[in-house]
Amino acid sequence: MSDEQKKLLQSQLWAIANILRGKISANQFQDYILGFIFYKYLSEKLEKKANDFLKPDGIVFNEIDENSTDGKTILEALKEATVDALGYFLKPSELFTNIAKKGNAKIINQDDEEQIQSTFILEDLANVLNSIEKSTMGSESQDDFDNLFYDIDLNSTKIGRTTKDRNDVIVKILTALDEIDFDLDNTDGDVLGDAYEYLIGQFAAGAGQKAGEFYTPQQVSSILAKIVTTRKSKLKSVYDPTCGSGSLLLRVAREVDEVGHFYGQEQNRTTYNLARMNMILHDVNYHKFDIKNEDTLEKPQHLDFKFDAIVANPPFSAKWSANPLFSNDDRFSQYGRLAPGTKADFAFIQHMVHQLDDNGIMACIAPHGVLFRGAAEGHIRKFLIEDRNYIDAIIGLPSNLFYGTSIPTCILVLKKCKETPENILFIDASNDFEKAKNQNILRGEDIDKIISTYQNRLVIDKYSNIVTLEEVKANDYNLNIPKYINTFEEAIEINIEVIANQLQLVDNKMQKIDKTITSFCNELKIKTPF
Repeated sequence: MSDEQKKLLQSQLWAIANILRGKISANQFQDYILGFIFYKYLSEKLEKKANDFLKPDGIVFNEIDENSTDGKTILEALKEATVDALGYFLKPSELFTNIAKKGNAKIINQDDEEQIQSTFILEDLANVLNSIEKSTMGSESQDDFDNLFYDIDLNSTKIGRTTKDRNDVIVKILTALDEIDFDLDNTDGDVLGDAYEYLIGQFAAGAGQKAGEFYTPQQVSSILAKIVTTRKSKLKSVYDPTCGSGSLLLRVAREVDEVGHFYGQEQNRTTYNLARMNMILHDVNYHKFDIKNEDTLEKPQHLDFKFDAIVANPPFSAKWSANPLFSNDDRFSQYGRLAPGTKADFAFIQHMVHQLDDNGIMACIAPHGVLFRGAAEGHIRKFLIEDRNYIDAIIGLPSNLFYGTSIPTCILVLKKCKETPENILFIDASNDFEKAKNQNILRGEDIDKIISTYQNRLVIDKYSNIVTLEEVKANDYNLNIPKYINTFEEAIEINIEVIANQLQLVDNKMQKIDKTITSFCNELKIKTPF
């Protein structure tokens, strides 16, 4: 699929999203649009797989009689095969296109004119979405599909005051989606998945702070992904403890030939569902991802694992319990201090360090405060540098990159086995960006410069510097970037004597012009204008 076709698909999907604009806010109607796109994808994927299974017998899946004895036998066998292959099952009558066509019924009136009239399908649709989840019960994929459509409330008055109003809106969306060909046979890579992620970004832009909590702009995701895959072509595992919509995990997969398994945890139920949908839409088989819905700091779900790569954009300076009992938790006990309850930034960093494999790389976004704040945070930072020597690089980013906040941020890169254990690389990329209407944007050349500087540990005047651990120690383990990179620009020297001579010349010219104007005014016998 060409870039032009990809953009067309994106615009088609966004146009459908606008059907609901004005009825409910962006972060509310995203659940319906994204959920129905996912249902259509599951439907088409299953129909294609079922027809592949049935091809030797010359049977077409959508033509099977569900009520006949033979039909029931065939569907039972198909269910077993497709649940194993895809993780779920749908009957022919439950396919997206059949539900859409049922809702968009054609009526022939008395004058033989064809009219379109919405048929009530809300109950059918609710049953189908429930059926998808039920088809996985008792199988390996059950956890990955459990309550996946929970946020699609077909009875919400936000999309229509009456049942008929709600039905009409849903029918419009399904009908419009049914007209789009996802072309699953011919699309290159993850075109539909990318379009889906494009929508997530559009919704995040419209939803502000709430969406900004779970969506990392793709340019920033790209930097993190490139860092953690440095000099690697395969990863056994990648982990994001605050995975949101899953975009960071998927971005890492683009940088290597293969990722064995994706792990993530997300506290917000809605974005947890979104992450699972996003994985499946990017053709990540249910066997290959394990995403949990729980508070990562309070109830971690993957403590038995160590990961090759860890990426994260934790919520900035979030609150957490900082319960004294955590002093005995393996993630925090060795540091001697807990991160403050009002700022969980270092608690997330400590959690990730605990999960990082000995040869792994970790890259996470954080507010600049983690670089210089004192008290417990200063104690933890000192331990990471002096006792463990895990901090490999600090990268300062431009301000106003993220939805809902304009604060400048940084990337912390940590390794348990550093190639250059005697120093830390500092990069100040805060001035390299394109200013857009609502947000600053990292350009391709800005990203390339960051990655090249990191991977080759380059020293560039006013941009990057390699700093010894002794120098960091001399600064009391303060990692504030301006301490190590001097971006001061000397003022241009001004020769006052030259400027004075230039002003004198200008003054002489003005006097000559005044004399000329006076002469003209005298000839015309009028007053001079000065």
